[in-house]
Amino acid sequence: MTQRSTLKAVLAAAFLSLAVAFNASAQDRVVPSGDVRLSYAPIVHRVAPAVVNVYAAKVVKNRNPLFDDPIFRRFFGVPGGAGEQVQRSLGSGVIIDPTGLIVTNVHVIEGADEVKVALADKREFEASIVLKDKRSDLAVLRIKDAHERFPSLEFANSDKLEVGDVVLAIGNPFGVGQTVTHGIISALARTQVGITDYQFFIQTDAAINPGNSGGALVDMSGRLVGINTAIFSRSGGSQGVGFAIPANMVRVVVASARGGGHSVKRPWLGAKLQAVSADIADSLGLKRPAGALVASVTRDSPAARAGLKPGDVIIGVDHQEVDDPNAFDYRFATKPLGGTAQFSVLRNGREMAVSVALETAPDTPRDEITIRNRSPFSGATVANLSPALADELQLENATRGVVILDVDNGSYASNLGFQRGDIVESVNNERIAKTRDLQRIASTSQRSWHIVIKRGNQTITAVFNG
Repeated sequence: MTQRSTLKAVLAAAFLSLAVAFNASAQDRVVPSGDVRLSYAPIVHRVAPAVVNVYAAKVVKNRNPLFDDPIFRRFFGVPGGAGEQVQRSLGSGVIIDPTGLIVTNVHVIEGADEVKVALADKREFEASIVLKDKRSDLAVLRIKDAHERFPSLEFANSDKLEVGDVVLAIGNPFGVGQTVTHGIISALARTQVGITDYQFFIQTDAAINPGNSGGALVDMSGRLVGINTAIFSRSGGSQGVGFAIPANMVRVVVASARGGGHSVKRPWLGAKLQAVSADIADSLGLKRPAGALVASVTRDSPAARAGLKPGDVIIGVDHQEVDDPNAFDYRFATKPLGGTAQFSVLRNGREMAVSVALETAPDTPRDEITIRNRSPFSGATVANLSPALADELQLENATRGVVILDVDNGSYASNLGFQRGDIVESVNNERIAKTRDLQRIASTSQRSWHIVIKRGNQTITAVFNG
């Protein structure tokens, strides 16, 4: 073969290689055509019928407490219904059971005297409140007189979500009607939001606005990954920072409702935890400030029986990392009762495994009473304290006594500054051990009141006259 023939052969091979490379590159790209139609419509058609509008109405007494005094009303002729007005709120909800069980936010139906839900097909039903869990801001409703099977959503495992996953948000923003928006998971395990006791949220940039609360956040399989709850906004509208309660927390609340409970039963640790600061991390020889530091342990609690000690740092629960106490609370609260959870604990620079029993805190009859007699406590709802209630209210080193659960707006108790979580220790030098003790003293005619309450780590003494 001549030199010229050899050169021709080499060039032919080179051109052949370029042609193959060009064709391979061309195959990686698709020219848009009318036959290609990308759409979320199939997912929306499947999940939208399970998202409802929630309408709540309550009667508010916007008047002076003296109007409740029959003698005052008799002499001044004030009608019993004076100053009453109806407040209405709207939000969204998700049907999670074909029998008509619905999940929404507590703040959507808080204090409601009447709750109605409107389905995607415009039909309206009255609903009853099955369970309210203020700690998670989740409420469970049931459609009244339901005689059919309703479309419902399945739960996804929210622990399997990853940043960047595509999601759809469905709800009733501003009351305009059912609306679908899309976005991605912007962040996971947001623990510094300050919305509920359990600070562990999914963050999304799917547009969420007022009225979306209680609506669905779904994945591309049409499963419920979260309940939309709040937004961060400087304008009141969506700015691409929305928060949803993870489906695994929703699942726990729904399970309690399905079991016939009126409150959510969760595991009790029996220890006070605090964040690990940079200084604490340095003093303990930690590589970074992460984990939940055990500050104190309640006697005879699961933590005490497991051998946890002050100074221990919990860094994991069942092989899931714990970055701070809020993350721990979520991980621990979503564990099923019974059995044990395995903690990864750092003690004196060494990692060890600790097995903690998953059991509820001891409870006693709460004997809830709302004080109506004219006294400084008028309008306050009180209950007998127990380890279970102390854990629910996040009260430290308090397991007995009488605690204030709620205070009516505009009541004497509200005007005098009483708050949820205040422990009433004594009234007029008499020790308050039970709610009936407080009710008895509040029903007596007194011109002056000497009251001692405990609020957090403070003991407050107050004197009221008149």
